[in-house]
Amino acid sequence: MPQIAQIVATYASQIFWLVVVFGLIYFVIGRGMLPKIEETVEARDAKIASDLAEASRARAAADATEEAWRQQMAEARAAAQAETAAAKAKATVEAEVRVKAADAGLNAKLAEAEAGLNTQKDAAIGEIETAAAEAAQDLVARLSGADVSADAARDAVKKAMAHG
Repeated sequence: MPQIAQIVATYASQIFWLVVVFGLIYFVIGRGMLPKIEETVEARDAKIASDLAEASRARAAADATEEAWRQQMAEARAAAQAETAAAKAKATVEAEVRVKAADAGLNAKLAEAEAGLNTQKDAAIGEIETAAAEAAQDLVARLSGADVSADAARDAVKKAMAHG
């Protein structure tokens, strides 16, 4: 068959050029471009690794700074609470002193007012007794015509007021 004999001659030249093209591609891409790509990939990997290491160091520094800040805030809060407690205690003592002073002043005014009221009460009772004694003397004189002394009338009024 002539067609089969023709296949070897036709494909021999195609196979030759196929080998030549693949050889060129191998040497151009494999030996020329691939090392540059590998260098770029390695450089990128190294850059990513260094960026990650730097980020890790920055995170550690930030954590340390945050911890220091939290500790300072806790110390400041404790100091503020202590100062507040001291101020509260001082204010309580001062208030107690003012209350005691005001209480003493009020007690003195109360005692003075009570003394004044007792004096006025005694004076009013004395006036009432005198008026009642005079009225009793006058009534006894009008009703019975007897003359009662002022001392006897006063004694009778005191006895009546003591029982009432």
